[in-house]
Formats: sequence, C-alpha cells, structure tokens
Amino acid sequence: MKIKKQHRKKKYLHKLNRKRMHLRQKSTGTVNCKALKEAWNNNRSTFRNLRDMGLVNDPNKAIKIPSYKEEQLKIAKKIVDPDELESEEPKVVKSKPRKMAVVEKLEQEAHAPRERRFKLPKGQVEFITYLLDKYGHDYKAMAKDKKNYYQETWKQLRAKIKTFMGIPQQYGEYLKARGLLDKEENEDELKEQAKALIMDDSD
Repeated sequence: MKIKKQHRKKKYLHKLNRKRMHLRQKSTGTVNCKALKEAWNNNRSTFRNLRDMGLVNDPNKAIKIPSYKEEQLKIAKKIVDPDELESEEPKVVKSKPRKMAVVEKLEQEAHAPRERRFKLPKGQVEFITYLLDKYGHDYKAMAKDKKNYYQETWKQLRAKIKTFMGIPQQYGEYLKARGLLDKEENEDELKEQAKALIMDDSD
C-alpha cells in the first residue's frame, strides 16, 4: 500500500521579498578589514584574491602537516642512493604575491598597541576599595576581614588589588575620589607600598 503524501497548498506571501531573501542567503557577509577591502577585486575568485595578497583560505593546505612515513622513506632513500633523491625532487619556484602591502598592513595592525578595555565588576571594585581604605596594603589583615565572604587568601587579594591598580580608568577614579592624585607622596610611603606589593611568597 502506497503512503499518501499530503501536499500543502502553495500560497504567495506578499510580505516576503524573495529577491532580498535570496541575496541575503547568497551573501557571505561584509568584510570589515579596510586593507582587504581596498585590495579586493570583485572580478576574481576568493582563492585568487587571497593568493594575490599572500594570504590563504585554508591554513591546512598552506602549511602541510609533515608525514612521519614520508620522512622515514626519504631518510632510507638517502642512505641507499643520495644522488638519486636529489634528481627526483622537483624544485618548486613560488611566485611572490603581487599585493604584499596588504600582509604588511595586517602585520602592523596586529602588532599595534591596543587600548585596554578590561574592567573589574562594580561589586569587586567596591570590595577592593573598601579593603584599601581600611587596611592600606596590609594583605594579611585583609584576609581576616569579616567581608571576605569567599575566604580568599592574602595572595589572592593581593593579585586582585594588583589587577585593579593596573586598570588606569578605575584606579584613577579611586585616587581622584580619595584626593591622592595631586598629593605629593612621601618617599617612605612609596617604599612601604612597594614592599607590600612585592611581598615575599614564602611568608
């Protein structure tokens, strides 16, 4: 007995723009990289465009994983007949990419210093500022504080405070609020702070 198929009646939906839908499905997305955008040639394929720029689509094809078996065979052949192996190996001459400026631009962008966007959560900042106000840089006293709910060790608290001091935006606000930014610090105070920060791990 044949299974009877149920065909849904096709309806034309006026609210859908089929042309726009097709283009959206077909598109591979917009390229945000300025250097790639400028050098891209729409008349060429993706593979050829990337090859001209000295880039690759598939890194597995560009950097082949060495085969242990092939290496062992080469060593064996070299031992048997060293002259034959040299004549067998064809010398592949790689053509230099035409648009090398793209790679250079990308490398410059990668090595350029980036703005640090990392911030500590508000609750953590409040806890750290409370500890700094109450104990200064006495980390062992901080560990015994009643607000240390998670029972963090003095080393963990020291690491948190170091992180907080490494964020100029948040630490700057803390110093401004306490009036410590314009204040000329005493050399003895600075030495004490440095000692507290670089506390011996053996303690």
